[in-house]
Amino acid sequence: MAKAPIQVVWFKRDLRIHDHAPLANAAMAGPVLPIFAIEPGQWHAPDSALRHWQFAADSLIDLSNALETLGLPLCLWQGHIVDLLTALKAHYGELVLHSHEETGNAWSFARDLDVKAWCHQHDTPWHEARQHGVVRGLKSRVADRNAWEKQWETLMTAPTATAPQNAQAAEGWQAFNHVDVEHLHDLSLGFDTTPCPERQLGGRSEGRALWRSFVAQRGRRYRGSLSKPLLAWEFGSRLSPHLAWGTLAMREIVQSLRRQRRKHDEDTAWARSLRAFTSRLYWHCHFIQKLESEPSIESQTLHPALRDLRERDPENPNLIAWKQGQTGVPLVDACMRSLIATGWINFRMRAMLISYATFNLGLHWREPALHLARLFTDYEPGIHYPQVQMQAGATGTNALRVYNPIKQAEDNDPNGEFVARWVPELAPLPLEWRAKPWTLPESLQKRFGFQPGEHYPLPHDFEAEARHWKKTLYELRRTPDAREASQAIVDKLASQRRPSKQRAKKAKPANRQQLSLFDDGGQNPE
Repeated sequence: MAKAPIQVVWFKRDLRIHDHAPLANAAMAGPVLPIFAIEPGQWHAPDSALRHWQFAADSLIDLSNALETLGLPLCLWQGHIVDLLTALKAHYGELVLHSHEETGNAWSFARDLDVKAWCHQHDTPWHEARQHGVVRGLKSRVADRNAWEKQWETLMTAPTATAPQNAQAAEGWQAFNHVDVEHLHDLSLGFDTTPCPERQLGGRSEGRALWRSFVAQRGRRYRGSLSKPLLAWEFGSRLSPHLAWGTLAMREIVQSLRRQRRKHDEDTAWARSLRAFTSRLYWHCHFIQKLESEPSIESQTLHPALRDLRERDPENPNLIAWKQGQTGVPLVDACMRSLIATGWINFRMRAMLISYATFNLGLHWREPALHLARLFTDYEPGIHYPQVQMQAGATGTNALRVYNPIKQAEDNDPNGEFVARWVPELAPLPLEWRAKPWTLPESLQKRFGFQPGEHYPLPHDFEAEARHWKKTLYELRRTPDAREASQAIVDKLASQRRPSKQRAKKAKPANRQQLSLFDDGGQNPE
């Protein structure tokens, strides 16, 4: 009998063993070699940062421990994946490559093309499995987009893949293991090194703990806390970095969430919050689909009539002040400083940061997008770049969303607690001046020991700047050529329909024996 080829399982942003189809399929086919390539190109890219690597390193340590329970190693190669495949081919002979599909940045797209070319050249099968609701090769026809909802539902209700219990490990893997898993945090890979002292920890065990606390208690206040930066940290799921690095699978979250919805069906607060969270999971895949269908969104303004309008100087003083949380607008600065320290901020505040950079400071969206990418521990290119362009008014199809930071402070930090925490130089001021300290009367400046412009920067004329850019963009969008370009964008990337309530209620759960979920022991998490 012919010897089965080595089944190489290439882990990328799917750092788990549960609901991992490539691992499950490989284990059924022959000796398994799990690999992770620490590639220089990825970590030298302008959107990479220390906090990303720290989260990934946590997750790789957790993954290595999980694989060990299956009798499998994790081979950590430091270098290009193509070089590793070449070395494995020379050592083992026949290979089969297994991985998940990935919609990443331009670097990962080019890397995957190199792997595809290598596999073709060396007659090596490469089996890619879908991880999210993203569809490769989706056409722009309306009928195809309308079918997107159905395929998303089909994928999310399918049984989850169980972790293999009788996997056979490939021998000789040690020759290709460059890094001891316990030393991952010691690596210096050339990325942005801004420290993130309060970052979320990576690893599936951390993700499971977050999910359990969310569905047990925290999630009940989810819907009412989404917009408020202090409350969102406590009552939001904060699963986004775990989805970005794949320590948790989208499908197992969706299936668990639907069981929780049935469990809390009579509690109005719970029902509303869980419906809102379900919608967010759907939109997670929807936005990644946009980048899959139009990769240029990462680097080029989507609408041709709106290109090269704004300032692109990386040394622009307003850009530098924005990056440092020194704009003189308290909520903007508090959000930036919080983000630098924690790696996470809620969605509305992310939108406000981009809105302020592009409308209130007149900056081109690209450099702010890269800066935020480096700060977000949960950086997901497919969500990040379409959202940035939309908030910057660069798509030419969406209504212009210009967030007034004063109103946002009044609505979402009404007691000034978030600003006081992250901009402590304003904490002594009474609430009525904390959101706009430049208005503090001279008669009170001595009493509070605070002088605008000396103890805290005076802001740019952000309201006049916003009026200018709104007027400019609206005028450009009204031209016949711009309208035609807008329609072309709509035809290609318009929103897919959201799952209806009726369809969600009718959706059948997967086989309960498949729902290993977040206890990882084959037990139902309920």
